[in-house]
Amino acid sequence: MLNFVLCDDNEIIVAKLSKMLESIFIKNNLSAEVGFTSTKYDEIIEYVSNNKVDVLLLDIELKSKMSGLEVANLIRKENKTIYIIFTTGHLEYGLVAYKCKTFDFLSKPITLERLEDTVLRLFEDMSLKPKKFIKINNKNTIINIDSIRYIKKDGMKLIFYTDSREYESYSSFNKISNLLPENFVRCHKSYIANIHKISDLQISSNTILFGNSTNCKCFIGPKYKNNFMEVLRHDGNIKYCVDCTNYYKWWID
Repeated sequence: MLNFVLCDDNEIIVAKLSKMLESIFIKNNLSAEVGFTSTKYDEIIEYVSNNKVDVLLLDIELKSKMSGLEVANLIRKENKTIYIIFTTGHLEYGLVAYKCKTFDFLSKPITLERLEDTVLRLFEDMSLKPKKFIKINNKNTIINIDSIRYIKKDGMKLIFYTDSREYESYSSFNKISNLLPENFVRCHKSYIANIHKISDLQISSNTILFGNSTNCKCFIGPKYKNNFMEVLRHDGNIKYCVDCTNYYKWWID
């Protein structure tokens, strides 16, 4: 689910934009939410620094020590992938705003139709970037690929285990594999693992662990074991695995 954040020094505009966005999400069945709003630039900077934010709607003319452009430049230095959409009642800021790698520039008063067009184009743009985002079903659910730990096949559906939650989709491994980068490797007839997310590899039980929890895991099948270890060896991630050294020595002998 994409996280939208709003910042405008006018509380009425913040409330109106938030309501408009939520109606757009519902109408188009988009997997998104307005996660945070504020009239204060320092609160926005702090939130973006400590949370996963995908889209920032930011007023250029903030009545504060920093302008919206300065806030955007500061955030852009820390977050290279965030989508920034500027809002303003002053058209002369348009050319300057695009220097911050802005996705769009909305002139106030912002209409529902204009905002909806921007949001739909944004979702389309994300879906066309296979290295960053992936669209997993017909409900416009978009996932950041880097957040996916592993994918499990459960009957006719796939379950995507990410850093924050699980997503379900009716699809096949063959179809989804074409949309994933090379660090996603088939390790079992029922699992695809993101080898860049592996925290531990327990060869004795053919178990792959992710993160700090022992409950977040998938398994290595005998049919896929040699190829999986070969991929790890070339990727270099095998050096991070706790108990795979003995297996690795045995495997290359």
